Amino acid sequence: MNPIKGYALITGASAGIGAAFARELAASGHDLVLTARRVDRMQALADELTAAHGIKAEVIACDLADPESPRLLVDQIEQRGISIDMLVNNAGYGVTGYFLSQPWKTQADFIQVLMTAPTELCHRLMPAMLERGHGRIINVASLAGHVPGSAGQTLYAAAKSYLIKFSQSLSLEYGHKGIHTCALCPGFTYSEFHDVTGSRSMMSKLPDWMWMDAETVVRQGLDAVERGDAVYINGRINRMIKTLVKLMPDGMVLRGMARQSRKFRKASPD
Repeated sequence: MNPIKGYALITGASAGIGAAFARELAASGHDLVLTARRVDRMQALADELTAAHGIKAEVIACDLADPESPRLLVDQIEQRGISIDMLVNNAGYGVTGYFLSQPWKTQADFIQVLMTAPTELCHRLMPAMLERGHGRIINVASLAGHVPGSAGQTLYAAAKSYLIKFSQSLSLEYGHKGIHTCALCPGFTYSEFHDVTGSRSMMSKLPDWMWMDAETVVRQGLDAVERGDAVYINGRINRMIKTLVKLMPDGMVLRGMARQSRKFRKASPD
């Protein structure tokens, strides 16, 4: 577990993997800054963790789809006199349908939340980490970033692949200065993600052995960033999938992905 006991900023903290990060970090003695759109759920979580572990938990409402939100979020944190020692860029979601089936605003918001906002938060928070000589950054990516993109949720794999490469670069650039950056790459994880995207019924057809619980994903991710792993893929099965995809011919992999896309995605070609 991370020996640093300062504040951890967790985006998308109201549920799922984000809430699991909050619980695990609070149990280990970290103070928290929780941010997401759903203030009531975050406040309930903050109250629960404060009572259970005696930590401090700040709640800041933030919609990362707003391009001004990373700056405003960091401004609020600084106004409260808080120093962030750990950043967990967890906020994310999926956009169902083919690329042109959604308006550009929907796609632009997705890029802002999953790519631009995490990058800007790193850029704004890392200088203070460097001054203190320590810091931890976890960018929640996905196994999807290691395999070809699917038909439907067009930008999801691309965004997760970006987070992986971005994390690798940060690790190489600043790891020797005490800033550990890790792209955490879970596969199918029990959370609200598939309920939000409307794909729960399709995903429930997958066998149980392909799924992991959020608590295990989080614990493994915290151990990985502390070790200095630039990328960590959760679960033996997911690591095997990544290796097989790398070894197989591209054409074969794409044909397989096309079959899975037809099976699991209700995407419109319009």
